[in-house]
Parts: sequence; C-alpha cells; structure tokens
Amino acid sequence: MARVEVKMPDDFMNKISRLGDKTDEIVPLVLEAGGEVALAAVRRNLQAVIGRGTEYPSRSTGELVGALGLSPAKMDNNGNFNVKVGFAEPRSAGSSGGGGESNAKIANIIENGKHGQPPKPFLKLAKSQAKGAVAAAMIAKLESEIKDV
Repeated sequence: MARVEVKMPDDFMNKISRLGDKTDEIVPLVLEAGGEVALAAVRRNLQAVIGRGTEYPSRSTGELVGALGLSPAKMDNNGNFNVKVGFAEPRSAGSSGGGGESNAKIANIIENGKHGQPPKPFLKLAKSQAKGAVAAAMIAKLESEIKDV
C-alpha cells in the first residue's frame, strides 16, 4: 500500500513544544483532526474512480469504500505519533468483486493499475488535494487546544 508522509511546518512544531506535559494528550487529537480531512479526501476520490472508464458494467459492492477508515493516533517505536488512513481487513467471504483478495490489494490495483487495467490514482490525488486542508485543520485544532491550556 502507498505510504504518505506529511512534514509538520516549523511554526506548528514550535507551538507544540510550548505545551509541555500536555503534549502527549493534545498531539493525538491534532493528528486525528488532520486525519479526518485526509480520510474524506481519499474516500471522495476513491468513490469517483470506482467503476469509471470500465469496459464492462461495474460490479462494485461498496465494500472497499466501506472498509476505508482512520486509525487512532498511536506512538511508534521512535516516539512519533502517527495516524493512518487505510482499509480494514479481511474482506467479507461473500464479496463478489474481490475474488478472495484483500482490500489493500484491490486498492493498490485501482491506484496503480495492472495489465489491461489502467491506473486510477486516488491516493496520490488525495494527498496533493488535501495537504493544505489537513495542515489547516491540524493548526485550528492545536490552537483550540492551546487556548484550554
């Protein structure tokens, strides 16, 4: 699956450093606010490309879009907080469109294409479309949390 990394602006990082012992409490809230914006962009773009430009009528069940979600903010081994936009697994046993494949594999095929199926990038497009909105949502959430400190 594709990996997207968004670097925090310096002024944003300076505001975070002023929070002191509240940092571990507030940073996950800020990241999740940005993650929700990114999730909405990915969902919107995925819905726009599914079934578009196909030779045969779409067999989409909506399961892939329904499996799209946001993880809670968690700290990794390096001490960095992360949220992830991704697909829940496994696919239901009776889904007709997947042929027993994982949601992540199907999303990868849609994003990058395969022999006889052109790519329909929705993740890369969502990253570029949502970058500014994600940062703005995170800054707004941080500023609202700082007011309470």
